[in-house]
Amino acid sequence: MKTLIIAEAGVNHNGNIEIAKQLIRVAADAGADIVKFQSFKTESSISKNAPKANYQIAATGMADNQYEMLKNLELSAGEHAELIDECHRAGITFLSTAFDTESFDMLMEFGLSHVKIPSGEITNLPLIRHLSSSGKPIILSTGMASLAEVESAIDLIETSGTPRERITLLHCTTEYPAPVDEVNLRAMVTMKQTFNLNVGYSDHTTGIEVSIAAAALGASVIEKHFTLSRKMKGPDHEASLEPNELTALVSSIRNVERALGDGLKRTTPSEEKNKVIARKSIVAIKDIAEGELFDADNIGTKRPSTGLSPMLWDLVLGLPARRAFKVDEPIEL
Repeated sequence: MKTLIIAEAGVNHNGNIEIAKQLIRVAADAGADIVKFQSFKTESSISKNAPKANYQIAATGMADNQYEMLKNLELSAGEHAELIDECHRAGITFLSTAFDTESFDMLMEFGLSHVKIPSGEITNLPLIRHLSSSGKPIILSTGMASLAEVESAIDLIETSGTPRERITLLHCTTEYPAPVDEVNLRAMVTMKQTFNLNVGYSDHTTGIEVSIAAAALGASVIEKHFTLSRKMKGPDHEASLEPNELTALVSSIRNVERALGDGLKRTTPSEEKNKVIARKSIVAIKDIAEGELFDADNIGTKRPSTGLSPMLWDLVLGLPARRAFKVDEPIEL
């Protein structure tokens, strides 16, 4: 199964369309399947007195509120169109998370293949209902949510028009960067077992190892923030990968996919030639005369496996030698 890799540009364009286009090219060059942005009308999504999170204050160096911060990061409909055109040129799929119904309706006019519901909206009944009415495949991030809240969101999505089998759940820890000891990747497996749905991981940790581990645990989707440089000012840059790290992440996940295989235990083609070298045969460990009985003093097991398998050891013991054998000569019956 191929892991869908979402390179999360988010708002790391800092409100600059040319930076956003650069991010698209970086994601495409890294080999990601999708590059994802965030679409919102600040007036519809954020109260004017909504405080910043601590990580946002630290990352931006400003104690202004969320409204002021995000107002500068909005993308217009025309800019969305430009970014979609850039994705077509770069050969990568465009996706964006809608934080309000107006932004979602705009995105649907562009014919997006998936709907992404972010962690912060998992309890937003009217928005989930609106987003689910499209019937498109939904990727639902579950940061900050309990298992009961995830179940409620799944039920709401299903009753609002999106078939259950089109839902993918992303495990997530909503902190930037996320502490590794709070990641709890096994919760991703728990959700798969509990809800019998595809699961994945939205990674806010530093580095790439946790995403790679999630892929090894069966994540069908990996989402990871990236930036042109972690030195840039903005709320999410510090917890994002730089271009070379994104490339390494994609390459590592593709290697994990190949390594996981199909689960059948069998000799592989490359192993086949090594069997005769690595396995052993029953051999004479001293000269044996014709008619002499085989016992633990005159036979043993040594490489290569060109003779009798050691699994026949008990059968051989006590039999008479049909001919004389020299030391290290494979035993024949």
